[in-house]
Amino acid sequence: MATTLATPTAPSHARSTSLPSTSHPLTLAVEEQVQRLRASEALSSSCSSSPSSLCHNLNGLHDLFECVDNLLQLPLTQQALSHPKWADEVLDGSLRLLDICGTTRDVLSQLKESLQQLESSLRRKRGGESGLATQVGAYMTFRKKINKTIHKCLADLKKMEKHTSSALFISKDLDLVAIVNVLKEVEAITVSVFQSVLSFVSGPKAQSKTSGWSLVSKLMQPKRIACEREEEDGCSEMEKLDGALYALINCQKSCMGSGLQNAQNQLTEVEMNIQGLEDGLDCVFRRLIKTRVSLLNILNHH
Repeated sequence: MATTLATPTAPSHARSTSLPSTSHPLTLAVEEQVQRLRASEALSSSCSSSPSSLCHNLNGLHDLFECVDNLLQLPLTQQALSHPKWADEVLDGSLRLLDICGTTRDVLSQLKESLQQLESSLRRKRGGESGLATQVGAYMTFRKKINKTIHKCLADLKKMEKHTSSALFISKDLDLVAIVNVLKEVEAITVSVFQSVLSFVSGPKAQSKTSGWSLVSKLMQPKRIACEREEEDGCSEMEKLDGALYALINCQKSCMGSGLQNAQNQLTEVEMNIQGLEDGLDCVFRRLIKTRVSLLNILNHH
């Protein structure tokens, strides 16, 4: 059976698999999971991704990789993985996804800890107004630091996205090609979900090179900036928190109480959302480990 890997001159970003009508039910099941996730991702990307939609997609990824593990046990799948170059592609992709998932979990854990520290400081109102500005400035400096890690992960995911869309597996066996293409689509949708999670955590303003959140002096801007942001439709949770912190730093003494309450409410909301994402990533991370172990076991027996 002749099989090869080819690279088209113009890779297409529209991914779809034309499965033979006689494809194995497990192949079809994985394809259906991919299509559901793709539809959900498209809906999320059409507007600002909400934490609930991100958690939903992470749960969908977990279910998808459960199906993938079953698919890996098929003789036809193992036949596809007997192709050395394709096996290397799959193994390399699984390792990269595992690394990025682990790094994202670490980022969320660190962010949650930073949020808790800021929440504690606001509750105790340590150092008065100047102390609050210092604490908020420290939090924003931390945000800038983790955004460097996030941007690196996003760059790595972008490279994976381009690579996955470029390599084609060619064979006369249509069922074999279908399995390979489905596995490629699993990797592609996983990349997309991770991109959405990381983009949400970084926040819209944090992605800008002109962001000055790390400097306390930048926090002392006119209060109208925060007000305008809060009035915008479709603000992300992270941006709403940023707006509340801006308003707190710039508010008058007479409204300090309400400003503190609003900031604390936003902190609590974001912390809960981050916890939900962290839990979802934990489940996906464990499932990715199982999938990689299955891949290694299959390859060790060939």
